[in-house]
Amino acid sequence: MALPTETVYGLAADALNERALAQVFTIKGRPLLDPLIVHVLDLAGLAEVAESDPRLAKIAHLWPGPLTVVLRRKAVVPDLVTAGKDTVAVRIPAHPLFREVLRLAARPLAAPSANPFGYVSPTKAEHVRASLGERCPWIVDGGPCQHGLESTILDLSAPDRARLLRPGPISIETLRALLGEIEEVTRTAGPQVAQDAPGMLARHYSPATQVALFPYGTLPVIANLRSAILFLGRRVSPPTNADVFILSESGSMEEAAHHLFDLLRQLDGRGYATIHAELAPPVGLGVAFNDRLTRAAAR
Repeated sequence: MALPTETVYGLAADALNERALAQVFTIKGRPLLDPLIVHVLDLAGLAEVAESDPRLAKIAHLWPGPLTVVLRRKAVVPDLVTAGKDTVAVRIPAHPLFREVLRLAARPLAAPSANPFGYVSPTKAEHVRASLGERCPWIVDGGPCQHGLESTILDLSAPDRARLLRPGPISIETLRALLGEIEEVTRTAGPQVAQDAPGMLARHYSPATQVALFPYGTLPVIANLRSAILFLGRRVSPPTNADVFILSESGSMEEAAHHLFDLLRQLDGRGYATIHAELAPPVGLGVAFNDRLTRAAAR
């Protein structure tokens, strides 16, 4: 079943049922070395699947919300969820529909993005239908996702270290103000090695069309081929040799992030040789925005 969260749509399954989990991997074409995020209703649910950490008290007010924390797993969690590691990624989502399903199921739910592995994440129900078709006959339509980018992933599995494994809607600046020093993980293990968390492979969130990046506030170099340009905000004199698309008329980083995956999906398959995308200033939400674009552009 595909369910909306405040970040992207997830393909939900009982996180403690290996048969259900195996179906998720099959439907997505997801490698078993890429772990899943376990979604729970509250801190009591978190305690059923993960060992507690005293630092959780400092960040618990960020839940329900787009924050995933990697902790030491409990034995009840299957290896399929964790890629065989002794840690588990856990989140308390905020979307009311997802929370109601969690309440009714009374079970933790694994819910990776409801799309073929590696493709642009779905932020609308129609994205799930277009990507998975009959492989996912049950889709709960909760409208467009609020954030449009996947959750922030914070690793607290070691008592003396905190690591940011994936930037997201909750910025590292916010987390550092609560926890102090946090290491930013910029290198990821190769695709043949079990990952510490989802979304860490060099190439991910990728449309079939080539994506090329250009710095914030500049203009891209356009070859003599049919191209599209994604700008963060309105430009006074946009290029005339490419189709121009604006992610946010006001230049709002939140609005741009909300629309990014939807617009990438719209442009993919339209016959463009290249989608040129403007990077954001690398602060706050811009860090997560740039992370997704950088992985989308990797080849």
